[in-house]
Amino acid sequence: MITHLKGPPFAGPEPAHGTAVPAVRFSVLGPVRVWAAGAELPTGPRQQRIVLAALLARAGHPVSQGELVGLLWDEDPPRSAANAVHRYVGALRRLLEPELPARAPGRRLVRRAGGYLLRVGPDELDLTAFRRLVRQARAAQDPNEAVDRFVAALRQWQGRCAADVAPADTAPQLFAAVDHEYLAAVTAAATAALRCDRPGSVLPAVRQAVERHPFHEHLLARTMLLLAADGKQAEAITLYHRFRTDLQGALGLSPGKDVRAAYARILRGSRDAGARAGAPVAHTGQATLPASRHVPRTPSAPQPVPAQLPADLPCFTGRAEPLRWTERFAGAEDGALRVLAVDGIAGVGKTALAVHLAHRIAARFPDGQLFADLGGFTNSGAPADPGEVLAGFLAALGVDRERLPARTEAKAALFRSVLATRRVLVVLDNAHDATQVRPLLPGSSRCAVVITGRRRLTDLATRNGARLLSLDLPSAAEAAECFARRVSTGHAETDATAVPDAAAVSEIVRLCGRLPLALGVVAARATAYPDVPLRWTAEALSAAGEGLAVFDDDGGNPVRSAFSWSYRTLGPDAARLFRALPRSGREELSSEDLTRLSAVPGRAYAPAVAELVRARLLTPLRPDLYGVHPLVLAYAAELGRAHRPRTGALRITRAGPGHLTAPPAGRRARVRATPVRPPD
Repeated sequence: MITHLKGPPFAGPEPAHGTAVPAVRFSVLGPVRVWAAGAELPTGPRQQRIVLAALLARAGHPVSQGELVGLLWDEDPPRSAANAVHRYVGALRRLLEPELPARAPGRRLVRRAGGYLLRVGPDELDLTAFRRLVRQARAAQDPNEAVDRFVAALRQWQGRCAADVAPADTAPQLFAAVDHEYLAAVTAAATAALRCDRPGSVLPAVRQAVERHPFHEHLLARTMLLLAADGKQAEAITLYHRFRTDLQGALGLSPGKDVRAAYARILRGSRDAGARAGAPVAHTGQATLPASRHVPRTPSAPQPVPAQLPADLPCFTGRAEPLRWTERFAGAEDGALRVLAVDGIAGVGKTALAVHLAHRIAARFPDGQLFADLGGFTNSGAPADPGEVLAGFLAALGVDRERLPARTEAKAALFRSVLATRRVLVVLDNAHDATQVRPLLPGSSRCAVVITGRRRLTDLATRNGARLLSLDLPSAAEAAECFARRVSTGHAETDATAVPDAAAVSEIVRLCGRLPLALGVVAARATAYPDVPLRWTAEALSAAGEGLAVFDDDGGNPVRSAFSWSYRTLGPDAARLFRALPRSGREELSSEDLTRLSAVPGRAYAPAVAELVRARLLTPLRPDLYGVHPLVLAYAAELGRAHRPRTGALRITRAGPGHLTAPPAGRRARVRATPVRPPD
């Protein structure tokens, strides 16, 4: 039976046409249902109910049109998908506001941020009532009050989130994240009930949760202790043996530490009760069992708290706006898993930003921070296997390696279960694509994920609600400040508090195209040779001419290597177009420019451009205009020379962004460096 919530109806502003918004009740914790004036409303066909469920699960926050398309059609939407979403939204708007005049925007279901937002009052939706009661329970000082609030919160649940439209085995992340909130609340309710010796008050809800999540070991251990504290030791022991058999059969594993510890505690309590019937009862921190000063207590093993973040860059500066934006993302409390995917060209500083942000927000995730380099674009070989990454994460979280299942899907399910009640930050660096990342996502809204990669993970935004951030080059001032801080310690020209040669720093920044990776290589070299004035370094960069050889070091050429791993992802047509880019002599190219440069068939031109954009070797600036970094152009020229060894090569002078030169059309150029002196 659905619990009808008491309280005021939605009290938003009056519509412009003067019609009041009717009081409506919504349910998404179980089947998706709507009531108005005490009568249940027909919510339409399944796809329309999915749209309504998504709007309710986001609870007053916008859902993008792309995310709705992904929920409705997964990876194969029809061409009419956007129009279909618009029709479903229109039908829902008329359902909720039947007196709304034609073409009126309405006040319930409104357009927001490229998507739609459904306004609900604090007591109109079971999900918002559940979240409010859980917050009150967690904040309560009295354990009895906490139990009462938890019990009231759990009464809102009538099944899985959007149970009538989302299948249990493949529920979208948006709905699965809400289900994990329920799981965390049940576990917290069980703990609170054990503390105040009220096991019976939460046992019905806990039993239901165990049926829905039979392999969640932390919850199962709490359930066994609740049963024992309620005098049902035999049922607790039966539950343990059934779980052990099912776990062995399904995953080939044995019960973990939590479940084994609970089972041992129950066995000791049962033996003691049998020996001394009628003995007084003492409350323990985890279960109420017969008292005996001779029975030692086995405390639960503390959960490991991984701290895997790499060291923060000591000279990190700038990026104020991206940091403000990402910190707001990290602090969001909308009930969904927080996923941030940062993309950008090679060497732009994505990893530095992610690690710096992770250190700034780490305190919000007291149960640990996990980090993995996914090897999406490196010279170490194939991208990292998600199953191997999961094995490392689970081991860091305290799961015995011999208990790990073989299949990646099973590891991912175990990973989500382990993190269901923990606050953990996951940083996934250098991702290859959304398929690699998706198994590594927690299911709980208590966690957050920061991802970096060159490709824009649009599919992750569509199917998993990820927020996307494209990282641009730092400003000239930011780049100069970071470079100056890196070379200020140990350089002959300055002490740690003085400012290096500003003109030389400005010239170095210009010649490196403000690319953080290139600036880092030059800064390391300047620091290694502190007696060499920075002005000489700037002159050497300017005199180097075309190519990237000036960035060679003992370990290779980091700049060329970074670009090469984007180039290696290209097909033949896209690679041919990329090698032709320097012939334009410009850093901004229109579609017409690219067409003239392209030697690929007409039908292959658009896919080739799309490949270059995905590999971040071309950057869309606005419709019909693309940008390319000067060092990327220099790399393309190197490749072009390698493919034209007998006919000469294009001459590019690296005089900084906006100052590339190319030979006149029809003339062949000899490979020659053209020094450009910095201003006196």
